[in-house]
Amino acid sequence: SISDQSVQESVSTIIADVRSRGDEAVVEWTNKLDGLSVDKVSALEISKDELQESLKKIPSEQAAALENAAARIRRYHEKQRQGSWDYTDADGSVFGQKVTPIDRVGMYVPGGKASYPSTVLMDAIPAKVAGVQEIIATLPTPRGEKKTLVLAALALTGVDRVFTMGGAQAVAALAYGTSSIPRVDKIVGPGNIYVATAKKAVFGQVGIDMVAGPSEILLICDGKTNPDWIAMDLFSQAEHDEDAQSILVSNDPEFMNAVAQSIERLLPEMPRRDIIT
Repeated sequence: SISDQSVQESVSTIIADVRSRGDEAVVEWTNKLDGLSVDKVSALEISKDELQESLKKIPSEQAAALENAAARIRRYHEKQRQGSWDYTDADGSVFGQKVTPIDRVGMYVPGGKASYPSTVLMDAIPAKVAGVQEIIATLPTPRGEKKTLVLAALALTGVDRVFTMGGAQAVAALAYGTSSIPRVDKIVGPGNIYVATAKKAVFGQVGIDMVAGPSEILLICDGKTNPDWIAMDLFSQAEHDEDAQSILVSNDPEFMNAVAQSIERLLPEMPRRDIIT
């Protein structure tokens, strides 16, 4: 489609510019697209002190929720961890598997339409469990607005460096490196169509997790779950953007009605209710 073509052209232009002009291009595109007025990349980096301050600033129940989620995510991924092994065949041939952590990973944290501390936890913790040496996070801060809860999550997970830049320029900087931003081996994390297109474009130069499209969730319910929880699960993906899809399947019509009532009751208190609707 024409919109895809124009996105493709914009992304190609930005990537080529960052590859040739490095820091200068990152600063110009970030100023232009996020409404900032910085003069060098160092002004985009958030210090470890500022991250720790954010962790102290958030209400105690939010800090407890982050810590609880982090512990549960860590427990899950520790069970996924694979080890190296080898064996010698009868004829003396050695076979095996060597599992080596990636040296440096770039983590894209969306920050345009909404903020997702959950993305920080879900991307940084598996990397830490795997033994990744260094995590570089990038997050757009339109008009300089920093989301305290996201910064707190970055502090909690022990991310190494954080740059307030987004879009295709952030993806290009992570993929090719500039004099201030280190080149990574893999880029993970969701973003808008410009981010997804940029990740697709740099794949091969770096690894990527996947090209994430609009969010979808399919829930299959036996009717024994709290309907409020199901409503919130549907909201959790519906709120991402207007193209997101949330689908519930159940063989229990009474339960479906109960979820519909939960949706009606809970929707008005959702900050992103217009998008959910």
